[in-house]
Formats: sequence, structure tokens, C-alpha cells
Amino acid sequence: MKKILFVCHGNICRSVMAEMIMRHMVAQDATYIIDSCATSREEIGNDIYPPAKRCLSAHGVPFTRHAARQITREDYESFDMILCMEDYNIRNLRRVLGEEIMQRDAALPQPKIRRLLNRDVADPWYTGDFEATYRDLMEGCGALLG
Repeated sequence: MKKILFVCHGNICRSVMAEMIMRHMVAQDATYIIDSCATSREEIGNDIYPPAKRCLSAHGVPFTRHAARQITREDYESFDMILCMEDYNIRNLRRVLGEEIMQRDAALPQPKIRRLLNRDVADPWYTGDFEATYRDLMEGCGALLG
């Protein structure tokens, strides 16, 4: 079983788009568990941002009703990979998960917590460019599958 958690600030754009893209990519492979969450509490309970839905639909990526949620310590224990959209998300995890978990993770031969890409995933909340975000997420999710 491969358990992947995508993380961004609010869990209504990038991380949930990554979740839906990855679910679509591995739809025929039951060995994956894919989820997403936020580092903040700002959008808890909110569905996918409408422009993100439109972008997913335009690319034929199905999505389901979503309720944004904040990451928990249980998520850290449960998931194999915690993939952040940018360094800012990793810094916020320090506040949410605590220094002890972050230090333990950093000491692992292959830390669970890391960025999806070796650069920030484009943030459409500020740019409005959901296509750039989609391309970044396709690149990152594709690399996960080898």
C-alpha cells in the first residue's frame, strides 16, 4: 500500500487538485491511498475552489465533493509521503505538527515530508493561472509514478 498526502495552505486549490489528478492516474491500482489537507484552518470544510474544478474538468480529471481539512499528527503517522506544494507549507508544518515530529522526520533516510517538485508549485490563488498549476501537478504526480 502506498499512502500519499498532498499539502498546501488552504486545501482548496493545489493540494486537492494534486489529490484528484493522482487518483485519476492510479484509478486502476488499488494499492494507493491518496488524500490532501491544509496547513491552515482558514478553509476548513470548504469545497474545491470553483476555478480549480473548471481546470480539472477541462482536462478530464474527475473530482468528488471535498471538505478542506487541516493536517494532523495522525496523518504524519499514517501516510508514507507528505508532499508539500512549497517550502512555506513545510515551515507551517513545524507549527502544526510540532518540532519533535519535524526533527524525527528530517532524521529519516528518506523523509516523509518534502516538496512535490524541486521548486514551488504555481499558486493559482494569487496568480489565477490554474493551467500553470495543473502542469506543475502533472509533472510532480507523473514523477511519483516513475
